[in-house]
Amino acid sequence: MTERQAPAGCGGPPYGMLRAGLRTGAVDWILARVPTLRRNPFALGYLAVVGATTTFAGLADPELVLRLQEASSSDGHNLLQHPLRALLFSGFWVAGPVWMPYLWAFAFTVAPLERRVGSGRAAVVFAAGHVAATLLSQGVVVVAVETGRLEPAAMDYLDIGVSYGVLASLGALAGLLRPAGRAAVLALAVALIAEQIAADRDLVTGVGHPVALLAGVALWRWLRRWEGHRPRRAPVGVPGELSRPAAASPARRAAPGPAWPGRS
Repeated sequence: MTERQAPAGCGGPPYGMLRAGLRTGAVDWILARVPTLRRNPFALGYLAVVGATTTFAGLADPELVLRLQEASSSDGHNLLQHPLRALLFSGFWVAGPVWMPYLWAFAFTVAPLERRVGSGRAAVVFAAGHVAATLLSQGVVVVAVETGRLEPAAMDYLDIGVSYGVLASLGALAGLLRPAGRAAVLALAVALIAEQIAADRDLVTGVGHPVALLAGVALWRWLRRWEGHRPRRAPVGVPGELSRPAAASPARRAAPGPAWPGRS
């Protein structure tokens, strides 16, 4: 008796099914990274506040806006007289009338960091970068004024914006990536900072931006330690079980039955 040969291609799924699976997987990958209120309450909430202040700055009386921004500024005089107010409210404005670039900045830095480490830790990273960069950059300004290298008016230059927190988030996020991704992200951040320093030649941001990035890098160990000790989800149908089941005996392996449920 001659054996019949199976039709070509019957040993695997049809090409259409493979293409549909790849397309569905790509869509799922993208959707899993779109910021939502459930996954990114901190990033979206902060963006809402910054969007509100930017809208107000564009619609309100310019003199009123300037007074509010000067009161919120983290310049040298405000830090010496009202440090908590300056550190808190200076991060609720953007430097300029355009808000959209900060939407993308948050989407690619703060939001993915928040998905990996949680809202509380993302807020700590953002605040650490903002505070450390502000204090060090303005400290340099104070020293420069006291030594006569800058005029006293430099103590009152407007200092507002969210760039310190964004750069700290970018630096922290790099530490959670694989080596190739980490190197690419850090190289991009250094290039952006270098371009800004060369273009603006501003002392405050020239000091503050590198410090903010380094503040995020300094938190790598803390974030990795937390990420390594997150509780793993138990397999479906086995409450409280956190590890794989022990190898089954030969009798059990041979016995028919449903397969062990996979991890979700």
